[in-house]
Amino acid sequence: MARAEIARLLRFALVGGTVAAFYVALFALLRAQGMAEGPANTIAFAAAICLQYVGQTRLTFRRPLAGLGQMSRFGLTVGLGYAVSLLVTGVIGPALGWADWQSAAVVAVLLPLQNFTIFRLWVYTGAPA
Repeated sequence: MARAEIARLLRFALVGGTVAAFYVALFALLRAQGMAEGPANTIAFAAAICLQYVGQTRLTFRRPLAGLGQMSRFGLTVGLGYAVSLLVTGVIGPALGWADWQSAAVVAVLLPLQNFTIFRLWVYTGAPA
């Protein structure tokens, strides 16, 4: 694997870890302020997706933030990830007799691999900014 691709993978992991920590912290903060689980999750998740878009776009793939096509492809990729997580945790895991934590662990490994691949091959095509 080329040095540039390894660097991109490391940036991807750094952004992903930062976004995950941000989501957990914001969700916990909103809950501590008395917000119900549903709205707290929705706000934290939406904010995390925005942070992820900015981080992956500018830091990992070094592309400009503008571009409706790029944003749409990013949104579709996130939506696909959500669908895959529902499939694994709601259908495949239960059908195979997995514990909830096992299904979640599969999702936690599968989605970053899926996202990086789709981001690299489809969302962020073209020359870096």
